[in-house]
Amino acid sequence: MLTHIIYYQLKPFIPRWVQIVLRRQIVQRKRSKYSHIWPIDEKAARPPEGWTGWPDGKKFTLILMHDVDTEKGHEKCLDLAHLDEKMGFRASFNFVPERYRVSSEVRRILVDKGFEIGVHGLKHDGKLFSSRKRFKEGAARINRYLKDWKSVGFVSPSMHRNLDWIHDLNVEYDASTFDTDPFEPHPEGVSTIFPFLVSATRNSEPATVFRNGYIELPYTLPQDHTLFIIMQEKNIDIWKKKLDWIAEKGGMALLITHPDYMSFNGKKSVIDEYPAEHYMEFLEHIKSVYKDQYWNPLPRDMARFWRERQSHRRKTTVDRKYEVTLIDPIKDPRWDAFVENHPFGWICHLSGWKQVLETS
Repeated sequence: MLTHIIYYQLKPFIPRWVQIVLRRQIVQRKRSKYSHIWPIDEKAARPPEGWTGWPDGKKFTLILMHDVDTEKGHEKCLDLAHLDEKMGFRASFNFVPERYRVSSEVRRILVDKGFEIGVHGLKHDGKLFSSRKRFKEGAARINRYLKDWKSVGFVSPSMHRNLDWIHDLNVEYDASTFDTDPFEPHPEGVSTIFPFLVSATRNSEPATVFRNGYIELPYTLPQDHTLFIIMQEKNIDIWKKKLDWIAEKGGMALLITHPDYMSFNGKKSVIDEYPAEHYMEFLEHIKSVYKDQYWNPLPRDMARFWRERQSHRRKTTVDRKYEVTLIDPIKDPRWDAFVENHPFGWICHLSGWKQVLETS
């Protein structure tokens, strides 16, 4: 934690290209070490208890999220939305409210086109989770943006997180975790390719707590920045490999990409950009290989589906606990044995007595 604090204090003074070169060296050293759990951790495939499948019998779910880290990314939002729309997909765009000016007009256009708006941290400076006091102060401001933008979802920059503290946010879902990604600042994964409920604890502090908890949506496909900027991959083979595995296991394929790092219209990429054609090729791959096999909800719809599933499971459990079954004492051979072995059983309870009464 101390290392992270020092890094984010120094980060504004380190040139962008130096940051990238350093991260590339670190990741390259780690990559072979973690090959047994990245990009696939077999433990993450276990379905949740009572799992019955996705809506309409779909094989797997696909959720697309776009984190808009900088003003440069903000300027490219509509280009990316056009690409999604052209390919027949919908996604969420998650903005950083106090790092750059978030255009209300851009948000309006995205919503009108059927996209979702989410909140991506507060300042994207790595300090939001540095202390409980700082987070509570930030949460109050984040809740105002959630209300103003009519948003119900939160994504933490760089996956910094404390799932207990996130109860302070008025959200239906959070997406600040991953199934497996040892290259993130906080490398601990949640080891599942399914959503899960994070229940509010008794110790949750009140005023802003979403009392029923929130749904956590871990990302399950490597982020574009990791693949193409840090690892310098030249194709989408890793995305394909992981998607095939998730589809086979019937899980949730959640991909976070960034317009900030995409180069559109064939423009030459700089050190922190990659061709947007990689993302478009991946969408084309999904459509061609898995046509009619996937569900592509917005994140909020995924969260509502999962919450409804949780409610149904609880209701089913209660119903089974108090289930009453009617039996016919004459037809059921267990009845007389039950009466004879019961301390209060006597002749008037036997099936023969019932037959005598009915005959008379």
